[in-house]
Amino acid sequence: VQLQASGGGLVQAGGSLRLSCAASGRTFSWYTMGWFRQAPGKEREFVAAIRGGGSNDYADFVKGRFTISRDNAKNMVYLEMNSLKPEDTAVYYCAIDSSNYRIRYGVSSYEYWGQGTQVTVSS
Repeated sequence: VQLQASGGGLVQAGGSLRLSCAASGRTFSWYTMGWFRQAPGKEREFVAAIRGGGSNDYADFVKGRFTISRDNAKNMVYLEMNSLKPEDTAVYYCAIDSSNYRIRYGVSSYEYWGQGTQVTVSS
């Protein structure tokens, strides 16, 4: 399984970005897809996840601002980010949890990772 994240960039506070993640693999629709982020000097943290059937969950700090979605036909997962804040600055990673049991929030629960895409929000 391979993941390729894209869509990061530099945006002013209050702006929006849409991240995309392309996944390989014939069983994509079974996977839980997650987005994580890692700011300099900080640990990687959970942002959002979506199961194959569409149920999802978010970290409290992005609820109401970010939206995760997926297109199983295209093996794609997206993260729409609105009302961005400087504290959202980080490298954003997409990841796969193949367990398909429930949404999990720990980094160690996700077996496959993309290379990350940088999001920088200026004040």
